[in-house]
Amino acid sequence: MKLYFNADEIFEMAEEIERQGARFYQKAASMFSEPEVKTMLSGLASMEVGHEKAFAGMRAKILSDAYQGYDPDETAASYIKAFTDGKVFDFKQDMSAKISEKSSLNDILKLAIEAEKNSIVFYTGIKKAVPELLSKDSLDRIIAEEMKHIVMLVERMGNIS
Repeated sequence: MKLYFNADEIFEMAEEIERQGARFYQKAASMFSEPEVKTMLSGLASMEVGHEKAFAGMRAKILSDAYQGYDPDETAASYIKAFTDGKVFDFKQDMSAKISEKSSLNDILKLAIEAEKNSIVFYTGIKKAVPELLSKDSLDRIIAEEMKHIVMLVERMGNIS
């Protein structure tokens, strides 16, 4: 039996991942007075908001076409199920709750890198589950931006004395 999946749910998950990221970076930015750190974290929050809007646009497009994804080898459905079950990472968990006034910049950067890696893994997987014409360029662009976020975070970690 070939599986069909609900594209609406997939993109809602992607939007939630980005909302979580934006809240995390906004909270982190509010914890620091150093302009360079504040600007970097606020900028990352803004980029996550942009990604959320991009996923909302993809979701609207798919829903306007009444698309239900076809997954002939059932790989995409299994992959997505692993995420929705929270076995890979819990996208519903409030990332910003993991940080407090006691969190160091290094702690925050490590959490951020882990979250960015998780989002890249998820977005890479959903590329197979959505229409090629809709997903290829948009998802590749978002994945590339998430990779740049990791580079930025790692470089900042290297500057911590």
